[in-house]
Amino acid sequence: MDVCYKKLFKLLIDKEMKKTEFRKLVGISEGTLAKLSRNEKVSLDVLVKICRRLNCTFDDIIDIVPENTDNNK
Repeated sequence: MDVCYKKLFKLLIDKEMKKTEFRKLVGISEGTLAKLSRNEKVSLDVLVKICRRLNCTFDDIIDIVPENTDNNK
């Protein structure tokens, strides 16, 4: 399974919050923000911090996307 954080970045736009403001508010590193921007996996602790600071749930910030598998090879 892969992850997608489009919902998170849409939420930031709705809150009129820049990524750097978000990073400082949540207390995450630039590297973690970069991982989020590239839809890479981050720790559960990071996701909990984000939800607490933005007063939201996992469903509000992340989608789990099925792996792209091609069984016809």
